[in-house]
Amino acid sequence: MDAQHDPLKKSLRLPNQVAAAAAVSNDGPGKLQSPRMDLRSVSGASSPSVSQRSSFIEGRMPHSPNSRNVSHQALQDLINNPPVGLQDPEDAKFAGRDWRTIKLGEIIATEETRFVQVDTSVEEATRILTTSGAPNVVLIRPDRDTRDAVGAFDYDDLIAYLLLVTELALPANASNEEIADVLKRARANQSIPLTDIKYLLGRKEAPAFLDHTATLTKAVEIFGSGFHRIIVRKQGTTEVVGVVSQLRLVRFFWENVKSFGVLDALNAKTLRDLDIHSHHVVSINGDQPLKEALLLMHTQGITSLPVLDNHKNVIGNISHVDAKLLTTTAALPLLQSPCTHFITVILSERGMNDGKDSYPVFHVNSFSTLAHTVAKLVATRSHRMWIVEAPSPHSSVPPSPSLKPASISSLPPLSLGGQNTHHNGPPYTPAGPGVSIPASSLPGATLSGHLTGVISLTDVLNLYARASGLSPRDPEETRRRRRTSSSSSVRSSSVRASLDGNPPRGSVDLGRSVGDLRGVKK
Repeated sequence: MDAQHDPLKKSLRLPNQVAAAAAVSNDGPGKLQSPRMDLRSVSGASSPSVSQRSSFIEGRMPHSPNSRNVSHQALQDLINNPPVGLQDPEDAKFAGRDWRTIKLGEIIATEETRFVQVDTSVEEATRILTTSGAPNVVLIRPDRDTRDAVGAFDYDDLIAYLLLVTELALPANASNEEIADVLKRARANQSIPLTDIKYLLGRKEAPAFLDHTATLTKAVEIFGSGFHRIIVRKQGTTEVVGVVSQLRLVRFFWENVKSFGVLDALNAKTLRDLDIHSHHVVSINGDQPLKEALLLMHTQGITSLPVLDNHKNVIGNISHVDAKLLTTTAALPLLQSPCTHFITVILSERGMNDGKDSYPVFHVNSFSTLAHTVAKLVATRSHRMWIVEAPSPHSSVPPSPSLKPASISSLPPLSLGGQNTHHNGPPYTPAGPGVSIPASSLPGATLSGHLTGVISLTDVLNLYARASGLSPRDPEETRRRRRTSSSSSVRSSSVRASLDGNPPRGSVDLGRSVGDLRGVKK
């Protein structure tokens, strides 16, 4: 259903609620707050009208079976019996065909292509993005009568917007007056069209376009070079007919791998033998505030972070998709909470949707086969898997990890605009900066290990390309450009502080957040 014809569309202000709450202070709503504001006091000072205004997201989280966590039993089944793709080539749709002759138009799902217009509000775009699922992007078109893509809105943009309205990261490509105008409108709960803020959020990666008649070889080369998605257009036109992501293509190869001999031969090899992973990993300590995780993903141009304990054992994962849990005023204090607390929120939300415990399974080891690794990437819908070795013996973890869902805080009932329907949000109690969730109490703490590297969908597709005689570019070049573009798009703290006339308070210390695991590849 088109966004503007959706009968559920009201004057929803999803991210703007966050901005409005952040603006409340003893100095009045007219003064812009410093990037280091105390979000706990802000939440407590919110007016009833703001705190009771519901987010569409809180009541309409999709109950997708493709969640990035799986049950403990499913995890054990996956470990004990690594899948090997479709067993019978005769059952496969593409059996007997050379994958290099298959066209993009044959694998795209047209119904997954979702549009908004340039004048669509950021709140409505957020609603569509967070309730639609794969491919985790909403295309922007000039008007509803066309299917031309002039832009895109994804979870990276959502994080950039949240960082903007909370003044944690301000764009370098805009004047103080432009930023102040956006903040003023957001805090007044005024509708802000995408055309007014999209240029402020930056585009970390230029979109790639291919005709629907292009073969998968072109897509594999592009994805193996480090690009994350391709917009597919009808041949000879600018009409968009679909979007293909790295994950969609890897899933396609996984489901049909028995039909493609060259790729199937790679499945039994270990990551150590293939030597395709990286030892350079950006990570964050579990006791660091969530805002630093968002800043790291934003400035480093990455989609997920491993969360580590003090011994560099992986205890969880935070993805850019998890930003959907931060689009309400009630979630605002989570920015100051430790990453370990946010992990419990993620797992509690998953448990509320599916009615069962969930365990993070975002890791493999160097002796895992490619088949086992790809199976986990597909099953968890992840872009990356953390490579670990045996847990540090110094870690103190219980033999049977268990999670008590974060209890529901005493919040006023939430409603949709003028309707009387109430919706419960994810069950959590915001934890303050001084509250530390022990890493050992997290589900899956004993199922992981010491972080040594990372393997991504890019690495897998780059391997497929090279094994098939193709010549993808070095993906590290694309990653470096993305990091440079992302970090240069954010202003320094001194410039941010000048917006409210206060002296600089110092930038967020990311020193303890970044883990650089380098070493000679084995």
